[in-house]
Amino acid sequence: MRKYMLIFIAACFYYSGLVKLARWWKQRDTKSSQYLIILNYHCATGGDLRRHMLYLRRHYRILHLEAALEELYTPRKIEPYRRGKLTPLVLTFDDGYRDNYTHGFRLACELQIPITIFLIPAYIESGDYFWWGEHKRLIHFTQIKEIILSGKTYHPDLHQERLALSREIDKQLRFASSVSQREAFLETIRKKLAVPSSAVLNPETALSLTWTEIQEMEKSGWVSFGVHTQHHPILAYLTDPTELHQEVEKCREIVEQRLEHPIRAFAYPVGQIQHIGENVLQSVKDAGYQWAMTTQYGFNTPQSDPYLLRRIEVDVSQHWLVMAAEAAGVWGFFSRMRWIPFIRKYFTNAST
Repeated sequence: MRKYMLIFIAACFYYSGLVKLARWWKQRDTKSSQYLIILNYHCATGGDLRRHMLYLRRHYRILHLEAALEELYTPRKIEPYRRGKLTPLVLTFDDGYRDNYTHGFRLACELQIPITIFLIPAYIESGDYFWWGEHKRLIHFTQIKEIILSGKTYHPDLHQERLALSREIDKQLRFASSVSQREAFLETIRKKLAVPSSAVLNPETALSLTWTEIQEMEKSGWVSFGVHTQHHPILAYLTDPTELHQEVEKCREIVEQRLEHPIRAFAYPVGQIQHIGENVLQSVKDAGYQWAMTTQYGFNTPQSDPYLLRRIEVDVSQHWLVMAAEAAGVWGFFSRMRWIPFIRKYFTNAST
């Protein structure tokens, strides 16, 4: 019900002309003529990425992240509105899922649309499962009847306790104060739940790209790369300043060695302000990056802090109408006005 309600709202925005009006306003406003929209995807499968890309290619000027940011921060005379001038937009994919190669790369080449992927070198080299999906994988495959975790007993064969256990595993992984603490907990919980390493729901969304795939994408000219830390901890939770520096710096060194050119862009894991903090921000600056991406909602202008660039989170599973409203800023505007939550509540009550 919720999915169709969101599509209905987005269709109202689109076919009423609000989305078109928002796009036009950004193009004609001389102050807005230097807007940059950065979309934040993760996986490339599980929806209709092709439809997303075709829409965006028609209505925006899609650039590689580096080219778009160079253009944004290069001083230039503000030009008057010209009919047909398109707002620049960047497609970014965080984490480097394998389906970014099997599906995203194929579409980028076919449709000639540049994309930028933020890599996590430790996962590329280890071939391990991404930690943020482990609570779902382990709970899905475990056959044990009882487990004690943090002093509490769970029975995974009972639905509600299964959900509670999944949340507790994710919590301990997410709030770890060091990578070693997180990995030690992962090793322990994998043994307790007795799930074989070969058990996986979908390798394309549980595992990372390989260096061979990355180098092939790089050579195509349609894919550029940034970095996303070495092991993907939530940086604000790390208690050791040395580890923080290593997470920010080591990933860059490895990717630069592999690709044989400088890496200038960084993306904060999770990426809200509470997951960054002053120490993290300073560490990124000290490491020599030119730009850093958050997941804070919004558009970017030449006045935007290059180390706190905003992105609009979208998902390939979203209907293209929802994505279109997101990219134009209409969805965010009405969400902040609390209209969308009000409509959601109305539809929920009407269906009960």
